[in-house]
Amino acid sequence: MITILGPTASGKTRLAAALAADVGGEIISADSRQVYRRMDIGTGKDLGDYVVGDKHIRCHLVDIREPGTKYNLFAYQQDFLQAYNDIMQRGMTPILCGGTGLYLEAVLKGYLLSPVPQNDELRQRLEGKSLDELTEMLKELKRRNGTIMHNRTDVDTAQRAIRAIEIEEFHLHTPVSDRFFPKIDSIIIGVDISREERRKRITTRLRQRLEEGMVEEVRALLDSGIPAEDLIYYGLEYKYVTEFVIGKLSFEEMFRQLEIAIHQFAKRQMTWFRGMERRGTHIHWIDAMMPVDQKVKAIHEIMRETGDTAPKPI
Repeated sequence: MITILGPTASGKTRLAAALAADVGGEIISADSRQVYRRMDIGTGKDLGDYVVGDKHIRCHLVDIREPGTKYNLFAYQQDFLQAYNDIMQRGMTPILCGGTGLYLEAVLKGYLLSPVPQNDELRQRLEGKSLDELTEMLKELKRRNGTIMHNRTDVDTAQRAIRAIEIEEFHLHTPVSDRFFPKIDSIIIGVDISREERRKRITTRLRQRLEEGMVEEVRALLDSGIPAEDLIYYGLEYKYVTEFVIGKLSFEEMFRQLEIAIHQFAKRQMTWFRGMERRGTHIHWIDAMMPVDQKVKAIHEIMRETGDTAPKPI
């Protein structure tokens, strides 16, 4: 398998599609929000990136869940394996691409997970607690469990914090039985973009997405019956645009706060990737400013130097 990772606005999707067209591959998305249907502009699906010349590159694990539902790491692992085996059985090359570090590492490191059921009694006890109180509870549970698997987006909202606490409580009191997850060898390519260029692209892309109808997309989701709190749960674009649509923020406040939040998110993504390296994952970094065809050539050179071989079925 080939993995292409990078922060938001680094151009990783376009690179993955160009590489897939070149090697006969299909993409498996590693994005925690692109799984949802009708959440296109806000999640940055950029479907046009999957068209390379006269080829339409197939991408798996996009548009597989309804908005308003909750998707988790355990479900992602199961969906990933199904997509991976399907690609392999048809003799294609799987290319894992995304920026959700937890999803990437869960596959590359082969996390052994159990599904965590909803704990209604715990949720009742936590109802009404402030986000600061929930954050402190989560920190203490993490300390007791010795876990590092959840990033700061777990405490973007009280709803997210409660779910994170629910997961930590489950693992604190319930032994996690070993589950099969195969070791998948992958050459890992990171798209390296400077902080200044990343910030410029994020601001430009945010303006573009608003012009393309991101507010209208959120309004349509709300009009379809999805509660505002469910959209806010997804964070970033859906959090701030929803708060604008329901009158909690002005347009200027929404834009300013969302821009800052995306910049912070991209910084956290890079922090996660650097942490993956510290935890033993070897990432080959290539310059985001290179033309796409040169990036593809650079990946082929890396593969030759590392003696990478074709992936084998599980």
